[in-house]
Amino acid sequence: MTNDHNDRKASTDTEKPVDCQDEENTVEEESIQEAEDSGVSKSLEPSDNGSDFEAGNGGVQGDDNEDNEAEDNEQAQIEALKDKLLRALAETENVRKRADREREEVAKYGITSLARDIVGIADNLRRALESVPAESKESDARIKSLREGVALTQQEFEAVLARHGIERIEPLGELFDHNFHQAMFEIEDKEHSAGTVVQVLQEGYRIHDRLLRPAMVGVAKKTSAPTES
Repeated sequence: MTNDHNDRKASTDTEKPVDCQDEENTVEEESIQEAEDSGVSKSLEPSDNGSDFEAGNGGVQGDDNEDNEAEDNEQAQIEALKDKLLRALAETENVRKRADREREEVAKYGITSLARDIVGIADNLRRALESVPAESKESDARIKSLREGVALTQQEFEAVLARHGIERIEPLGELFDHNFHQAMFEIEDKEHSAGTVVQVLQEGYRIHDRLLRPAMVGVAKKTSAPTES
């Protein structure tokens, strides 16, 4: 009986190390599995290098945006300067044209006041010629010579006026034009239609296309119907 007890005890002692060995193997396997799982998890987690790369990309994009904004601002400034330059050139051209026009007007009409005064000399020369009787021109050589001298002076004087754009207005027989004529009276005239200049009291003058002095005229009007007695 004692031997049986000893055999069972020995058997129990022999089996016990086997169970411990299995437990140790199991623990070791679990540790290996945990280590592998931990490694996989770490490999799946985003690394700091990835974050740095994303941050780097964000910085590059930010720099690109700033460069684009700077280029847009520079382009806007260039366009604004171009617009100012074009406006300045246009204004300069307008000033030049206006100055040319004013200079031309001064050249054409700058002597208007002087011309208005001296045309009276032409009137006096004409009156002097008209005042010489026809018989005196033929009978008296001195009067004839004097008249010829006055006539030549008148012609030369009117030629000088013409060189400066001053022309005489001769309205006799023309229709009345209020732009160049000044009506002094109306007169009944059967030979001319109403509104026709039939008499010139004083000839007018113009300088280029502007009136210098209106012609003083008499204008024909319709004849009155005879009254029945």
